Amino acid sequence: MIQLYCFERIIGSLAHQVTYDFSGKVAIVTGGTRGLGRQIAVRLVEAGCMVAVCGRSAPDDLPAGISFYQADVRDADQAKGLVDAVVAQHGRIDILVNNAGGSPASAVAEASPRFVDAILKLNMVGPLYMAQAAYPHMAAQKGGSIINIASVSGARPSPGTTIYGMAKAGLINMTQSLAQEWGRDAIRVNAIIAGLMTTENAEATYGDADAQAAVGQSMPLGRMGTGDDLAGAVLWLTSDDANWVSGARLQVDGGGERPYFLDLVKGG
Repeated sequence: MIQLYCFERIIGSLAHQVTYDFSGKVAIVTGGTRGLGRQIAVRLVEAGCMVAVCGRSAPDDLPAGISFYQADVRDADQAKGLVDAVVAQHGRIDILVNNAGGSPASAVAEASPRFVDAILKLNMVGPLYMAQAAYPHMAAQKGGSIINIASVSGARPSPGTTIYGMAKAGLINMTQSLAQEWGRDAIRVNAIIAGLMTTENAEATYGDADAQAAVGQSMPLGRMGTGDDLAGAVLWLTSDDANWVSGARLQVDGGGERPYFLDLVKGG
């Protein structure tokens, strides 16, 4: 009994230790001032990384080890200026996490050209601009890791957020294409297909706490995902443990969403 207790204590302790060492590496996390992106940035800092985050306006506060750069990644010149500024400050760029994204619900029939353009730029074109800006630096240092935060909306129908789904589908294709184009420069490009996640504005997407609990219970693992779940996948894909993983579409979705028709089938 004592031996079992000690073993459980050891395993529990190890589960909460930082298992990656990114000392000396420099990362940019777009959309890293809040929500899921902020949690990714914090985990990278905990692993020893120097982390830069960006946004159109400065946040009230940021955890230690994270620096802020003002930039709108939807603009190619600002994306390039951001990457160049980080390299000028730190001498290199090893990791790019294209996390900035999102979309309010919108019926396609009512979506204006301006809305369509904004959603596509934020979720697909912005990541492309950032990747283009990071490429020459990563190629010169012969290595780098680009991780695109995609969504299940880009891998299955996305009614109500069709334009967002289109953009994320394009991001997934871009990931696989760049992995082949830039592999000879030792640049790995991967996508995380994020499932249903709890964020600070989850109520706008999933409803109140009871509704969110019901959604979580519908998932195979019994809950929605968290920023820590997403960050863990980012750290693994960035680590040497994944140094032959490129062009991957890593699903971080708790087992996926239950097909609706099963609830209509007797005994389903």
